[in-house]
Amino acid sequence: MSTPESDIVNEQNEEQIPQEEANAVDEKDKQLAELKAKADEINDKYLRLYSEFDNFRKRTAKEKVELMQSAGEDVFKSILPVIDDFERAIKSNTETTDVKAVNDGVSLIFNKLKSSLTQKGLSEMKTVGETFDADIHEAITNIPAPSDDLKGKVVEELEKGYSLNGKIIRFAKVVIGS
Repeated sequence: MSTPESDIVNEQNEEQIPQEEANAVDEKDKQLAELKAKADEINDKYLRLYSEFDNFRKRTAKEKVELMQSAGEDVFKSILPVIDDFERAIKSNTETTDVKAVNDGVSLIFNKLKSSLTQKGLSEMKTVGETFDADIHEAITNIPAPSDDLKGKVVEELEKGYSLNGKIIRFAKVVIGS
């Protein structure tokens, strides 16, 4: 038993429910579209960042290889004048008979080479008279110490030890007094 007025209200309610459902579906579609857009944007940012990192990694690897290939360039450039001096000395030694002049020339060239290497950070280790230290010395043999104060100390140096900027690159070969 419905009255004409109740039929009108029911029809309006039925029309509102589908309209509200349609609005809710449209709202959900909008939210879904927004979320997809955000996901696409985040994915794009991720891909760009990944590409940038990959390019950075490749570039630094390439620079590292180039650096290793040209690492000794400075040292070689400083040694080239010494090589030139040796060539001139060899050329002039074929014509001279003065041994003192040859020795003086070789000494000058040696000092120039030593100076060039010192400027690049190479330094000799002092060993004779020092207490034996296995971290910087390599013991070749023991001999009876000439005096009691040389026991456990380096008596003779067979081969000099060198360090480059504080890092040992060659241990000194020494004879220890016992």
